[in-house]
Amino acid sequence: MKRWNPVLWAAIGATLIGLSTGSDAWSATDSDRHEAWNWSGTLAAGRALEINGVNGSIVAEPGAGDRVVVTADKHSRRHDPSLVKIEVKQDSDGIVICAEYPGQGSPCKGPGFGFGGNRAGDVEVDFHVLVPAGVKFTGNNVNGAVRALGLRGPVKARTVNGECTIETSGSGEASTVNGAVHATLGHLSAKDELAFHTVNGSITLQLPPDADAEFSSSTVNGSIQTDFPVTLSHGWGPRSASGTIGRGGARLSAHTVNGAIRLLKVGAM
Repeated sequence: MKRWNPVLWAAIGATLIGLSTGSDAWSATDSDRHEAWNWSGTLAAGRALEINGVNGSIVAEPGAGDRVVVTADKHSRRHDPSLVKIEVKQDSDGIVICAEYPGQGSPCKGPGFGFGGNRAGDVEVDFHVLVPAGVKFTGNNVNGAVRALGLRGPVKARTVNGECTIETSGSGEASTVNGAVHATLGHLSAKDELAFHTVNGSITLQLPPDADAEFSSSTVNGSIQTDFPVTLSHGWGPRSASGTIGRGGARLSAHTVNGAIRLLKVGAM
């Protein structure tokens, strides 16, 4: 399964805000124009499901059996929602679903998929996804939140402008630029490398009480708090801290610029 360059993806998202043209714009109305989209299929545990949005939200929740169900609400006040297409790609790794804006790149088409003027600048696509147990879920976005709630497999959540919230019985990662990061993880293995990053926002991580990890963290304008005893490796200060939790193993990092970092035991909030 091809991976999308997150730096390029963020740059593409930024262009979506500023390249809207008036030739295909709809007249402003009192309410959004909507267009529904849906897809379903089967996916076995251990395989991957990836949703790539641009403008809008991504919400993932547990599904039943091995069936993936994806619904999307495309909506806009000024442009035709049908200008934004949704592509589904399936390969041996799993399923990738992408919102494709006209004249813009797409993880489903590749970074060379056209860079003409955007004719659907204010169209938002809100994805709702039902994820089978054991499936690896990734939600990538640019302008909007990513929320993966109550999942039963590994989770990755990324956006640029919006919060990331993940809850899983497995492991996970999350990053944004402008927004908070909240993560509740049910299991960490010794081979995991789990990163949680933001620039403008706080990071709150909830781990099992018996979690084992090598922990590193830093903030510029904020504080660091932990419920776990930490064996210090490079000291503990108000702006940076690192050390071993339990027996060590998983590599766990949390970094922000403007915000606090909290490392809590599950159920402590």
